[in-house]
Amino acid sequence: MEISDISEVIEDNNEDEHQTNDSQKEQKTKNKNQLNNYVAVTVVLFVTFMGLCQVKSGNVVQAMQKAQADRIDTWAFYQARNVRAEIAKSTVAQLKLQALATQKPKNLAEYSKEIAKYEAIAAKQEQEKDKLQQQALDTEKLYEQLNVHDDQFDLSEAALALAIALLAMTSLTQKGWLYGAAMVPAAFGLFMGLAGLLNWDYHPEALTKYLSDNTTYNSDHKISTLPYPQLIPKQKIA
Repeated sequence: MEISDISEVIEDNNEDEHQTNDSQKEQKTKNKNQLNNYVAVTVVLFVTFMGLCQVKSGNVVQAMQKAQADRIDTWAFYQARNVRAEIAKSTVAQLKLQALATQKPKNLAEYSKEIAKYEAIAAKQEQEKDKLQQQALDTEKLYEQLNVHDDQFDLSEAALALAIALLAMTSLTQKGWLYGAAMVPAAFGLFMGLAGLLNWDYHPEALTKYLSDNTTYNSDHKISTLPYPQLIPKQKIA
């Protein structure tokens, strides 16, 4: 074999290696683009779903605010009715005592008339008070139901935000397993969002209680009621 033949073989091998490297680079670029496309489409779907949930969540919050205002007004009206009923009962008791002290039939008739009048007022206030109490309890029940859906939307938003963050890391690191890991919180977020949109009653009590409780609050901490505690001179230790 001549030297020229050897050089041609080497050149052919180099060309094959270059072609192999080029094909590998093209395959890697194709896989990268494909993964990025998956990430982009998934993020768009998640953001769209979050937007729909945000609209419904805003409506739920408005309904909660209205229910809260109605509950406060109803209980205040209930207390007013209760005060009126107690005043009417007290007036009836006073009139009855005063009627016992008089001996004139005319006065007794007037007392009986007034007693019947205030007894009717007391009975009416008691009846209206019971209606207001039931109305306030129904409003509280509605508020609790709306609060369940509000928690569902909050959990959905948090889970989908975590999924989007993992998808961003997937696009940055090109690790396919991160895409699969992002689907775990995404599945939970989608389920909670659908539960809020379709008015399902599913509510993870333990999770929402843990997230809503103020763990930094110390119940043993005593707050001073003095207006200006810094102006009080410190006592000297003997």
